[in-house]
Amino acid sequence: MHEFDDIRPYHDSEVRGIVYGLLEDLELSRALGRFHYPRAYQWFPGPVARLVQAALKKELGNACCIHDVQIVIKKYLDKLIETTTDGLTHSGLDQLDTATPYLFISNHRDITMDPALVNYMLYHHEFDTLQIAIGDNLLKRPFLSKLMKLNKSFIVKRSVQGRDKLAASKQLSGYITHCINSRQNVWIAQREGRAKDGIDRTESAVIKMLHLAGRDAKLSLAQAIKALNIVPVAISYEYDHCDDAKARELNAVATEGRFVKDENTDVQSILSGIIGQKGAVHVSYGTPLRVPNDASYEQVAALIDDQVVRNYRLHPSNHFAVELLQSVAPPVDETEAIAAKRREFLQRLEAAPEQLRSLLLQQYANPVLVRQQLAG
Repeated sequence: MHEFDDIRPYHDSEVRGIVYGLLEDLELSRALGRFHYPRAYQWFPGPVARLVQAALKKELGNACCIHDVQIVIKKYLDKLIETTTDGLTHSGLDQLDTATPYLFISNHRDITMDPALVNYMLYHHEFDTLQIAIGDNLLKRPFLSKLMKLNKSFIVKRSVQGRDKLAASKQLSGYITHCINSRQNVWIAQREGRAKDGIDRTESAVIKMLHLAGRDAKLSLAQAIKALNIVPVAISYEYDHCDDAKARELNAVATEGRFVKDENTDVQSILSGIIGQKGAVHVSYGTPLRVPNDASYEQVAALIDDQVVRNYRLHPSNHFAVELLQSVAPPVDETEAIAAKRREFLQRLEAAPEQLRSLLLQQYANPVLVRQQLAG
């Protein structure tokens, strides 16, 4: 459908040409060289870039379709999970049907790893892989846009303003609806931008956007939500690999009134998310959302939040943070395994600048505190 050509992922028929162009793209080879071999690249940028280019050709040179590309990505994701986590677990997939297309709406802690891990678990349980929403603010470099679209990512036009913003929202809503009607699974985040403070809250504007296509088809909000088969997902990392950067951003807003990104901020966040140590990671899939006939956008958002908060797997790091904020002494009968986890958390906290520590503690404590508020 041509109305979505400027935001959709690549088709299989386009893959060979795009891959060929990427393999000849020196900007990509240089970026990967700087990332993987920073010391060697500093002294020998040309040879390192050529070595990276040769490795890329070996891995992707024969890719003819999206599936071929995703098999290569899966291999690297296998290694990342093995080397940067203490285990990846999941729950809830047994309650879903592999033959039903779903719109997965998750909390948002990491730019690339959130959808990658949701997708990884679906793939290993015989679900079709996801169409993934990604903001155009993250695709300022052409090779990034091409790489993402090779992995079934579609573009969210966050940079548009005024009347163009409404048109972009209608196009996005139409594309998501088109994917579900075409029996394709979709992932979007519950909010624009990652949660910096550890509070996972769905923006009602996301729900309003989703309803635009349904409203044009004369569907009520409840009917549109039912047709989209929305499944809330809670992703929890024992350690947020970007916690320090998030605390710095919050501190800048608190002390200076704003945080100013430079051209490398988002790329650095992506890289930190990929290579950072995450501890234990859990992906919890909820149940398809059902809403009252008279539900408002805010009520639908709250229903998503309810599942995300209740299904979020709390880690020892979350409980340690609450204890430290509330000056609660550790249990006297604490096991050695938990005591070791506590020492690890304290070392992580003490490595941060003093002015950021309370913000770091709040990040880790908030999932516990929000659940307590929900229960109370």
